Amino acid sequence: MTSNTLKSLPLEQILTSLSAKQPTPGGGASAALTAAIGAATAQMSAAYTSRKKDKDSGAHDKAQALLSRSLPVHSFLQSADDDVAAYADLQRTWRETAATMGEDEKRTIEQRALRVPTELLEDCHRSIVDIVDFLPFCNENITSDAKVGIHQLAGAARAAFQTVLVNRPGREERRRLEKLLREIGRLEDEILGLDQDEKEEKNQEQ
Repeated sequence: MTSNTLKSLPLEQILTSLSAKQPTPGGGASAALTAAIGAATAQMSAAYTSRKKDKDSGAHDKAQALLSRSLPVHSFLQSADDDVAAYADLQRTWRETAATMGEDEKRTIEQRALRVPTELLEDCHRSIVDIVDFLPFCNENITSDAKVGIHQLAGAARAAFQTVLVNRPGREERRRLEKLLREIGRLEDEILGLDQDEKEEKNQEQ
């Protein structure tokens, strides 16, 4: 990969880098970029909740609150670059010997490699919850775009979890993150109507 950060590259060049036979960018960066796209898509739905009736009803205020606190597009982009840097450092721990890299430095690098995708998953979960809370106030003509953002963030969260697993989290930490993923799945089922389908199937079985 070139010395340019991912967030400064055109999309076509990012995709070319992702598809190349090279260590970075890889799955972790891809997850973060997906999260950025999902957050930006949901931002659009909030931006369109700005009609006079939205302002009169208070929906516009809800949209502005979502934009100001809950959709960290630039943070997700930074996470992609952080993942590239973390993996490059992790590779050093495989190459260098104990004589050139102390245990403390190695441990710090390994902890960072785990922390980057963990924080990405947490940010995706938090954004999804906030977007779901915003849905009742969203401009009804563009609600589907807010939901698209949710699904993209959900995919990014699951992708981030795969990177977490590679970095061997502890049992309790893994369970905590799995709980967040299950909540994300439940929220997705609700907005897709899949939870209702499941309830109807159970009623028919009874």
